[in-house]
Amino acid sequence: MLAQNILKVGDFVEQLKISDPRTKLDPWLLGPVLILLAIGLVMVASSSMPYAEDKMSGNEYHFLTRHGIYLLIAFTAAVCVMQLETRFWQVYGPYFLLFGILLLIAVLFIGREINGSKRWIGLGPLTIQPAEIMKFFVVIYLAGYLVRRSDELQTQVKGFMKPLVLIGLIVAFLLVQPDFGSSAVIVATSLAMMFMAGAKLWQFVSLTACVSSVMALVLVQAPYRLTRLTSFMNPWDDQFGTDYQLFQSLIAFSRGDWFGVGLGNSVQKLSYLPMSHTDFIFSVYAEEFGFIGVLFVVALFVIIFNRCLKIGRRALRMEEYFSAYICYGFGFWLSLQAIINIGVASGALPTKGLTLPFISYGGNALIMSCMAIAIILRIDFETRRKEHEYASVKRSYGGNDE
Repeated sequence: MLAQNILKVGDFVEQLKISDPRTKLDPWLLGPVLILLAIGLVMVASSSMPYAEDKMSGNEYHFLTRHGIYLLIAFTAAVCVMQLETRFWQVYGPYFLLFGILLLIAVLFIGREINGSKRWIGLGPLTIQPAEIMKFFVVIYLAGYLVRRSDELQTQVKGFMKPLVLIGLIVAFLLVQPDFGSSAVIVATSLAMMFMAGAKLWQFVSLTACVSSVMALVLVQAPYRLTRLTSFMNPWDDQFGTDYQLFQSLIAFSRGDWFGVGLGNSVQKLSYLPMSHTDFIFSVYAEEFGFIGVLFVVALFVIIFNRCLKIGRRALRMEEYFSAYICYGFGFWLSLQAIINIGVASGALPTKGLTLPFISYGGNALIMSCMAIAIILRIDFETRRKEHEYASVKRSYGGNDE
């Protein structure tokens, strides 16, 4: 009798897990993210140890230890974010954006300069990178604006231009650092969100052309950016000078072949490829895991992007417009940054200082990316709960919508 009762309780729990939307998270979003985080931890260990042993007084685990600490912080932040209702971000979005702008101003005065760029604010052993935080805040603020001004956006030009003035101010602060890569990601993500929110096609095309012209002007005016562009177009003309980084990355890709040289066996990470554990970690991964490994990681990012859009569409059906725009924005941001990083490493795009989400070493980017995924998981939970409640009410009235 006791055994039968235990079995009945077990069956009830299993049914509850299936029927109650509050008991599960989307495995097709959470699963790929966890796999990418695991790959990142392994690749940071593999790619950073030779550099750390040489530069960090023989402590080959320096970057791995710090990355592990950042992972714990990211998981903690993600769990905390999942406890907050989406409404919280809608209410406080403008204040977060203002805080982010203040950080962008502060980094120009008290920031730490590394390799000619002033992008980091030191806090003891940790650092804050306002550009990574701003990507997160811009999506939240813009999602709220698109809800508040949806009619104005779709019917008047000023509704389309107002947020872009603010985005232009943010981009100006980023270019002073300078950080052209983050500027491009923020602008592209903002335009994509406004297009998804119903901006007219002619406005979108006109503004895209205008923004592209301004970006091209900024690119040409800075000699080092122009040098990067020309080296990307012909990476073989100065292999030990301006083309050195891309040339070494391409060697890593070519050595990877179909199945790679094996974990830990990369040659390019042995002081040949600069920034092998940050911006060019994907090159080391391609060398060690080959073309099949590259396809696997690309497929994971495609799944994440698809789930973000799917969760956003569900929120749109439930008339949760802020939640939908959040999903679209975070999906475009993470996917676009992944495309740029992979494109740069493979020689398909000009060199930009952008990390690969969930994989590259870098605490700020890792924490912000995990928080973004946590918000999307929370939105998925809320929309499924709302669907569940709506279906229950509908059943209670015998299936009538009245």
